[in-house]
Amino acid sequence: MIAALITLGIIVLVLSFAIAIYNKLIRLKNTVKSSWSDIDVQLKKRYDLVPNLVETVRGYATHERTVFEKVTEARSVAMRASTPAEKSKTENMFRDTLKSLFAVAEAYPELKANVNFIQLQSQLKELEDNIEYARRYYNAVVRDFNILIESFPSNIVASSFGFKQEEFFELEAPEVERKPVKVSF
Repeated sequence: MIAALITLGIIVLVLSFAIAIYNKLIRLKNTVKSSWSDIDVQLKKRYDLVPNLVETVRGYATHERTVFEKVTEARSVAMRASTPAEKSKTENMFRDTLKSLFAVAEAYPELKANVNFIQLQSQLKELEDNIEYARRYYNAVVRDFNILIESFPSNIVASSFGFKQEEFFELEAPEVERKPVKVSF
């Protein structure tokens, strides 16, 4: 009788532990989805802002047509990406084309002094900061989720219920992007 009670106690303890791990995995999985959604919201705001920025610059720099086309094309490609790896790659391309847009703006002092342009540039800066924070949070949640999936004994529960690791939002070309920025006068 005592052996049966001990066995039952062990089964209840193991089952309770497995349920707790499962619930934690579900919570983290939903947090990953939620944080990915936060990145999407911030990117959508940026995608909505960029056409206004392009139109403002276009009013001053009408002969810089290729820059505008590249920004528009990069925006549409970035909007179609769905996975973290695709988003990361397309967002890096989009960010680079935005840099070229601002390089064009540097050549037009009257544009740099334009109130609309300054306001749009400020909004874009704020959005870029929010995107960076959202990426960091997403990567932190993915890290915690992936660690739980790989750690013992939670890896047993995770594999039993088909939990898979999530992708990080990473740099496309880390060796290039980690180099210090060159400033020349």
